[in-house]
Amino acid sequence: MSILRVDNLTKTYPSAGHELTVLHAVSFELQAGDTFAIVGPSGSGKTTLLGLCAGLDRATAGSVWLNGIQLDHLSEDQRAAVRNQHVGFIFQNFQLLPTLTALENVLVPLELRGQRGAAQTALALLDRVGLAARAHHYPAQLSGGEQQRVSLARAFANRPALLFADEPTGNLDPDTSERVVDLLFELNREAGTTLVLVTHDLELAAKTQRTLRLRGGKVVEEVLG
Repeated sequence: MSILRVDNLTKTYPSAGHELTVLHAVSFELQAGDTFAIVGPSGSGKTTLLGLCAGLDRATAGSVWLNGIQLDHLSEDQRAAVRNQHVGFIFQNFQLLPTLTALENVLVPLELRGQRGAAQTALALLDRVGLAARAHHYPAQLSGGEQQRVSLARAFANRPALLFADEPTGNLDPDTSERVVDLLFELNREAGTTLVLVTHDLELAAKTQRTLRLRGGKVVEEVLG
C-alpha cells in the first residue's frame, strides 16, 4: 500500500472576482521509506501542495490518501488526529514553543499521545541530535542550527510514517545546513520514514530519490535523484 497518494489535486482561491488556480491536477504516489522533493520558483504551489498532502488544508478538487486514510471529507479535528498519529513536520522558522525548554518542546507530541517513558524518549532524541547538554535551554538561548535540531528531534518523536519538511535549511548558513541535512537523512533512514521535502535548494533536492518540479501550479517535470 502506498503511504501517500495524490490524485489530480487542484486548489483555487477567489481573487478580485476571479478564481486563482495555485495548483492544477497534480498527481503522484509514494511508498514507505521514499524520499521525495518538491521544487519550483516562489509562487509555484510548493507549500500549498505540502499543506494539502498533510491535511492542513482541503483541496478544491482531487484526493489525498495519507497512510491509507482519505483526507478529502474529514473534518478539521479528524485531519488533526490523522496528523498527530502519522505525520511529523519541520519548518523553515523552527516553530518551537518559546516558553518551553528544548526537552519540553520534544515532549509535546509524546505527551499528546500519552506515551509512557516520554521524558527518556525525548532526552534520547535530543542526545541523538547532539543536544542532550542543552535540554534545559529555551529556544532563545539556542542558535538557529540548534533550534532546527530540536525541531528534528520533535518531528521524529512520534516515529511518524511521513515527515514533511518545508525549506528546512532556509534560515541556516551553509555549514549548519549541511549538518542538519545529514541528520535529517540519517534519522529518516533509521526510522524508515517517508520524507517529503519542499526546497529551493536543488543540491538538497538531489539527495532525494525523486524530485517533482512545479511551475505555475503545474507539474513540469519529475526526475529520479
